[in-house]
Amino acid sequence: MHLRWMMATALPLLLLLQACVPAVVGGAAVGAAAAHDRRTFGAIVDDQNIELKAGANIGMDAELKKLVHVNVTSMNGIVLLTGEAATTEARDQILTHVRAVNGVRRITNELRIAEPSSFGSRSKDSLITSAVKSRFLVTKSLDPTRVKVVTETSVVYLMGLVTHAEGDLAVDRAATIEGVERIVKVFEYID
Repeated sequence: MHLRWMMATALPLLLLLQACVPAVVGGAAVGAAAAHDRRTFGAIVDDQNIELKAGANIGMDAELKKLVHVNVTSMNGIVLLTGEAATTEARDQILTHVRAVNGVRRITNELRIAEPSSFGSRSKDSLITSAVKSRFLVTKSLDPTRVKVVTETSVVYLMGLVTHAEGDLAVDRAATIEGVERIVKVFEYID
């Protein structure tokens, strides 16, 4: 009986502690990345809010949700929209939803008019993104935490607050990755 009581008490505590580890580790990772990020902490939080609110606005539109696959990425208030919309009307609705979010300074609309992409295509894009980020990790003179990488249908989008030299170096390194068909710069230059 004593063993059952101990297990009944220990299990919830163990689960609670297990939930804390990712929060602590995740918080440390955000803190470490923010140390290198040229955005202010407030801008980082604003970008996360823009992404969440825009995604929620799109997701709450049940009819629109059936017609699109959209990625919303924000960097310093500049929003990159990638993915597919089945119709021009659906694309326009997405733009309306994103424009309604406070803090959006500019929208770079890279939505294609097409049926939503397949799981296989998205998986390939994830592999390309990982390969580009890995290449950045081993590149001297390029802080990989300052460049955000988004890949959609083998097109690599690079975002961040960078110098022209850093931006050029990031483009050069991304271009060496197999499967990359095109690179689009969505940088905000600081020099």
